[in-house]
Amino acid sequence: MVRNPLTPEERERGERLGRLLREARGGRTMADVAAEAGVSAETLRKIETGRAPTPAFFTVAALANVLDLSMDELVARCALVPV
Repeated sequence: MVRNPLTPEERERGERLGRLLREARGGRTMADVAAEAGVSAETLRKIETGRAPTPAFFTVAALANVLDLSMDELVARCALVPV
């Protein structure tokens, strides 16, 4: 399967998601949050830095749960257009 290149808007949405997760993590270490969510610290690092702009749904859901963020809030704050 060949993936189409991401649009600039999709990359920007990924960067917004990364910033939101990083802010929500606060003083907690990346390793602690990743372990609690069941993902690798490298995966979280890639998401937070925008190098993984389209993470899997269940990865985002697990991180949101650990960081006490609702999926509705994530969508509203990361959407390309206002929801």
